[in-house]
Amino acid sequence: MDANRRAFLGTAALGAGGLVALTQGAAAAATDHGAPGAGGFGRDVQQLPPGAPVAYHDPKDVGAMPDFHFSLDGNVPKITSGGWAKEATVHQFPISKGIAGVHMFLDPGASRELHWHAIAAEWAYVIDGRCQTVVLDPSGASEINNYEPGDLWFFPKGHGHSIQTIGDKPCHFILSFDNGAFSEHGTFSITDWVDVSPKDMLALDFGLPTAALNAFPKGEAYIQAGPVIPLAQALDAPWPKESTHKFRLLKDPRAVRDFDGGTFRLATVDEWPVSKSMSGGVMTIRPGQMRKFHWNVNANEWHYYLKGKGQVALFGSGGRGKVAEFKPGDVAYIPMGFGHAIKNVGDDDLEIVQTWDNGKFEEIDLDAWIKASPNYLLANNFTGVPADTIAKLKQG
Repeated sequence: MDANRRAFLGTAALGAGGLVALTQGAAAAATDHGAPGAGGFGRDVQQLPPGAPVAYHDPKDVGAMPDFHFSLDGNVPKITSGGWAKEATVHQFPISKGIAGVHMFLDPGASRELHWHAIAAEWAYVIDGRCQTVVLDPSGASEINNYEPGDLWFFPKGHGHSIQTIGDKPCHFILSFDNGAFSEHGTFSITDWVDVSPKDMLALDFGLPTAALNAFPKGEAYIQAGPVIPLAQALDAPWPKESTHKFRLLKDPRAVRDFDGGTFRLATVDEWPVSKSMSGGVMTIRPGQMRKFHWNVNANEWHYYLKGKGQVALFGSGGRGKVAEFKPGDVAYIPMGFGHAIKNVGDDDLEIVQTWDNGKFEEIDLDAWIKASPNYLLANNFTGVPADTIAKLKQG
């Protein structure tokens, strides 16, 4: 039976519904970018002649490589009587969908008032000065901790907390939040709450005369100036170690993850159980050295540049790559799965605060991937590359 007769009989057997399906299939084939049927269907597959060296794709199907550089410290600050804060959120930095960041400065005696965040957890690294935090969890348990440079804190989403400078020196720190839409303008602050609530209800809640509420601040205090708190008076009351909100990043030996070319101090949920939704730390890269090419398996990555001059090379698939340079006060955002490397292109050590929006830290290095692959596979992937070059790739 010839092919045309078989096709005719098959079509007749399909009936009206089959004809509709064939018609729709033909319409789809007419707009398909490839050649429908070339090579066969299902088990009936034939080898095709060689095509282009690299499979063609329309760049419009992938989208432009996003800008992953932003000047946090160049942003407009939110200033009050006791200090200031500058932020980088998805609203100013569109690529930063998973993580937002803040640089906050508190004068001696100032406090970031009692507040909570409805949509994000808070991770912090103290750059300079000393401060004290108070945190309250849903069980009603509270913890008070004192911090110095190199310390971290972590407050889960929704937990009430505050920050106050202690001692006679200002304190400033980097905050990172596991939601790019978080903004300092959207925190739930105690003075704002009291100001907009009915006085008779507040008086009933706290057992106060209604008139007593007239003395409370009008509007949100945010960061409030105040008298200096001597270190000797700022006593802390920490929880048991396994559940504490504080981590001594630069002093805890569990944080050490050094690499060729620099040092890395990292706290994950494994070392710090309270930090369930974020990991973070500080990386220092020596001049001319680099953090090798790698990608993060399970999290977005956020950088704040403390010192030095850095260069980041980002790979975004689909023939997309971008390189940007970073200076102190800048932030970078690396979407989950994007390949990247960081190089120190300055004369001083490059220091970077880094966070990830997952308590588990997972990454894969490009050189480890190559070393794990057979030579014949690499020779096939890198056609035309001499065998001795492949061998050197595997040696690192």
